[in-house]
Amino acid sequence: MNTKWYVIRTVTGKEKKAVEQLEAEFKNPEYEGKIKQILIPMEKVYMSRKGKKYTTQRNYYPGYVLIEVDPSIIGEIKNLNKRVNNVIEFLGGEKPIALRPDEVNRILGKMDELSMADEKTLDIYHIGENVKIIDGPFVGFVGSIDEVNNDKKRVKLGVNIFGRKTPIELEFNQIDKNV
Repeated sequence: MNTKWYVIRTVTGKEKKAVEQLEAEFKNPEYEGKIKQILIPMEKVYMSRKGKKYTTQRNYYPGYVLIEVDPSIIGEIKNLNKRVNNVIEFLGGEKPIALRPDEVNRILGKMDELSMADEKTLDIYHIGENVKIIDGPFVGFVGSIDEVNNDKKRVKLGVNIFGRKTPIELEFNQIDKNV
């Protein structure tokens, strides 16, 4: 089967619902074997909320979904927005444009890289900012950030211990902005 990749614009934040509805639409026997896959490029992100650290996924291209489909049926499915909620249109409008193979390889390669990479942090720390220590021997202490190393995901803090400012190096997941 000769397939090509196309981009579908969706309502931002509703990509998962759009994919569910597209999959339901494509269960129709007339599309059998003509639609290979539908993807939402995602990345892992690391967040903290109320002192708790957790990992979640975030859409790498908000408002867009990729679909691998037989080009012979594009004419039939280009008006999906009239039948499927949260779908706006194919990129290219009335004449959907297939992605070039190098673009597809770049996007799919980026997805593989993102799935294998460490979590990104959504918390951005700044020098001089006060943070609370939530893990390790100094739990509950509040310190001021002296250095930030985003590559190693570490910070150096100045923490008052027995009336003295003591330098401590911690990982991002050991501190919280909510002081």
